[in-house]
Amino acid sequence: MDFEQIYRTYFKSIYNYVRQLSGSELAAEEITSETFFKALNSIDNFRGECDIRVWLCRIAKNTLYTYLKKNKREVSLDESDLQNIAAPKTPIDIKIAEKEDALRIRKILHGISEPYREVFMWRVFGELSFREIGDLYGKTDNWACVTYHRARKMIQRGLELEENEDEK
Repeated sequence: MDFEQIYRTYFKSIYNYVRQLSGSELAAEEITSETFFKALNSIDNFRGECDIRVWLCRIAKNTLYTYLKKNKREVSLDESDLQNIAAPKTPIDIKIAEKEDALRIRKILHGISEPYREVFMWRVFGELSFREIGDLYGKTDNWACVTYHRARKMIQRGLELEENEDEK
């Protein structure tokens, strides 16, 4: 596959993931462009030990962190991004409509420890398969699946706890 084909195939998923993490279209455009520039310059070093999408995601993640350090920004998520997660008593993958729930989910998500938060974000925002997530961490796809589902449960529990506190 030539690099132009790689770019056309993976640009959207890399952009969407970076957009979700950065909370900024401008930053996402800049970081995604830089990601593909770095990939183009080092494509000869790609050994094929993992899927090309996983390799690009690693570059994007490192580029995002470098960008954030350089610009002294924190990773943020928009309410609209979080509306793709879920309401407390429904499966976590069902879209939510209320901004209030999105804010609650944002707070809970930021309180979840690693690797749960990042695996959840790779799966939901980066749209990576469990195999790809496992490859990112040097683990199995089963590990990625279990970690993702534990993160979902943490979010659901957090929402339930908040709901119980509101009722008091």
